Amino acid sequence: MIIGPKYKIAKRLGAAVFEKTQTQKFALSEARTARNKTRRGGMASDYKKQLIEKQKMRFSYGISEKQLSRYVKESFEKGHQPIAALIARLESRLDNVVYRLGLAKSRRLARQLVSHGHICVNGRRLNIPSHKVAIGDVVSVREQSKQSPLFVTLDETLASYTAPHWLSLTAKSLSGTKGAEPTYEPSETLFDPQQVLEYYSR
Repeated sequence: MIIGPKYKIAKRLGAAVFEKTQTQKFALSEARTARNKTRRGGMASDYKKQLIEKQKMRFSYGISEKQLSRYVKESFEKGHQPIAALIARLESRLDNVVYRLGLAKSRRLARQLVSHGHICVNGRRLNIPSHKVAIGDVVSVREQSKQSPLFVTLDETLASYTAPHWLSLTAKSLSGTKGAEPTYEPSETLFDPQQVLEYYSR
């Protein structure tokens, strides 16, 4: 997915949605921008706020507009808790699970690992980053890939890594199991999913 100049996009959205913008320099720049906006006053329209939150979600997970639109539609169809359903679907993407297990330092790298065939689900190699990982599925690094420089010392790094509560990690075997559905934690996200749902409800 082509997304353009990342620093410029992150500045426009006011959030460090890309790995290269997750720095102290960017945080200080955003703090100055926020102060200047406060001094100038003025409020963004509801539509603009919703659009910004939608873009934050898209770029955080590295997905296309079409994919996000489909996930939102599915979440509304699942019942009275669309936010929980949407977050669960996004977090259950194979590339995100690889990232959350600590097998990749970013979602972008995780997506590349999956696309290049380094990842298996229940022992079967998959190269579809959007694949939905189900409860009980085991996600692991392909045996033939473990000697790659990408993974050769990863087990040592993972020894001190703590995966989210819905995943269980086995550092030695470079694998993990999805034990439950992901839950929405506001403190862990850069976007407001309620605003995203409102954007698509117009």
